[in-house]
Amino acid sequence: MPIMTWAKDETVAILTMTNGENKQNLAFAQTLNAMLDEIIADKSVTALIITSNDEKNFSQGIDVEWILTRLQKKEYQPVNDFISGMDDVFKKLLLYPVPVIAAINGHAYGNGSIMSCACDFRFMKSDRGFFCFPEVNLGIPFRRGMNAFIKKAVPMYKLSEMQLTGNRYGAPELEAHHIILKACANKEELMAEALAFAKTFQKKRGIFGELKKRLYQDIIEILDAREASMLSETSSLTMSD
Repeated sequence: MPIMTWAKDETVAILTMTNGENKQNLAFAQTLNAMLDEIIADKSVTALIITSNDEKNFSQGIDVEWILTRLQKKEYQPVNDFISGMDDVFKKLLLYPVPVIAAINGHAYGNGSIMSCACDFRFMKSDRGFFCFPEVNLGIPFRRGMNAFIKKAVPMYKLSEMQLTGNRYGAPELEAHHIILKACANKEELMAEALAFAKTFQKKRGIFGELKKRLYQDIIEILDAREASMLSETSSLTMSD
């Protein structure tokens, strides 16, 4: 069974994650990268919506169990490939020459929240699901690239609170702080609103992509620097008291 699929509604591509909690590992990164390339190769696509078919989850973020298993076996290359692959995903989303809209239908934790921040716009349903950066509770530091594109989506005064507390936030509060465009009552309204918004875009890819390239130039430079992997970066840090 595929871990994600995509289809079109007129000229809007809808990429649906289909693997339950949609935890992110190497297979997730590789599949998403390939699917983003496949979608943009369709010249008729004018916008992209990313969502999930799970009733509770958008994406629970990094597949920690998968990473720990690799590290225990001293299989470092797949972990580095995963980190590099997700950097490619984030950069691809930042530079995608059509608008990318996250339709957050449930819990978005950690890298799931971060992935939505790499999108251009966000909608979220109110009846179920929280948005959270739990890294402070898990002992995982944010890499520079992560912070860079989170800052484009979350106001700094709110970002410091979210990162340093690890608290969970619902859609109404995210809307109040302009992190999402709209808090929707349920999944039906979420998809209807995201799709209607996506269909307002009929921009030329050339200018749209160039605007994003210039707008996010500082973020792209950080990602291009390909800072040290999470493994080597965290090895020098003491995560306990």
